[in-house]
Amino acid sequence: MERVTVSLDDDLLEQFDGFIRRKGYMNRSEAVRDVLRDRLQEDRLSENKAPLCVACLSYVYNHHERELARRIAEIQHANHDLIRSTMHVHLDHENCLEVSMMEGPTSAVRELADALTAQTGVRHGRVNVVPVDVTAVSHSHGHHGHHHDHGDDADTPAPHFHTSPKT
Repeated sequence: MERVTVSLDDDLLEQFDGFIRRKGYMNRSEAVRDVLRDRLQEDRLSENKAPLCVACLSYVYNHHERELARRIAEIQHANHDLIRSTMHVHLDHENCLEVSMMEGPTSAVRELADALTAQTGVRHGRVNVVPVDVTAVSHSHGHHGHHHDHGDDADTPAPHFHTSPKT
């Protein structure tokens, strides 16, 4: 790891130190690394330099609103290839929180997030997009001493993909 020196005016440093305290960072270096990662991620996403991503979409809606739950379900089913998992939480008698974990082409994931959060009646929609690299690999994950039946070629590692966040 390389050491870098940065000069900041007093006001900016005071604001940054306040940010560090509020967020609970142990030191300035950790905070600087996180802020830089976030900004570089935003830059990659805004410049379309991240063709693939994973994302977390969350939103609240009233399930009693006319046809809204049906419209949301139709959009989700039409895009099942992008949605890895969805958690549905009943907040009260009317309102539900949904959190969807998505993976795929960044442009398609963003379009899906926009389509869901733009539905009339959906509130508090937010998406967090993380650019990723995908690597095709073929190795065993060593099932920690547990036996799993993987068919006839149980001893042959199955090809699969690793999705790694860009640092």
